[in-house]
Amino acid sequence: MDFLDPKIEQYTLQHCEPESELLYELNRQTHLQILQPRMLSGHLQGRILSSYSKALSPNNVLEIGTYTGYSALCMAEGLKKNGTIHTIDINEELTSFTQSFLNKSKFNNQIKLHVGNALDLIPTLKLEWDLVFIDADKENYSNYFDLVIDRVRSGGWIIADNVLWSGKVLKPTDRNDQETAALKAFNQKVHQDPRVTNLLLPVRDGMMILIKK
Repeated sequence: MDFLDPKIEQYTLQHCEPESELLYELNRQTHLQILQPRMLSGHLQGRILSSYSKALSPNNVLEIGTYTGYSALCMAEGLKKNGTIHTIDINEELTSFTQSFLNKSKFNNQIKLHVGNALDLIPTLKLEWDLVFIDADKENYSNYFDLVIDRVRSGGWIIADNVLWSGKVLKPTDRNDQETAALKAFNQKVHQDPRVTNLLLPVRDGMMILIKK
């Protein structure tokens, strides 16, 4: 589902900072070589993530769901000089493709790719997070939130992607549709959590912005 008129979106992109050559090529090669390229953050969302990261100037960023690395590269643009992004993906088959693009970036030494189950790996990363980006299996969004919230600093951000789920959150949920049910539960959960303020942006497939009090 497109939440913006395509012509408005095109106008928006024409008046946004352009993709770097590396991001453009990653975008292109993801669409040419990788299944489900719609999972890529893309130009508009990438610029949003870059802007938020630049505003926060984080030391430690956690990304749950790397895919091909586009969003990690965008958030890296705002890192402090010695800052680090820890990005986790469970799909070993993407590792070579993703790492090849991370290696081409000037931020290559600041992005640490972890391959495995995020539910197992997150507790091993004993860091205080300035920014967390959740863009992985929807059934575990609430679990990911619970794992990270106590390690996010006051004033730190958690961003969750795909929270509108192509508009499915507005419809009655089929009992077999666990992803939509999980996203509805997550949206309600964080909306009611007194530890965070929340803003749901209807950008692309929906971005939930949480700021820890």
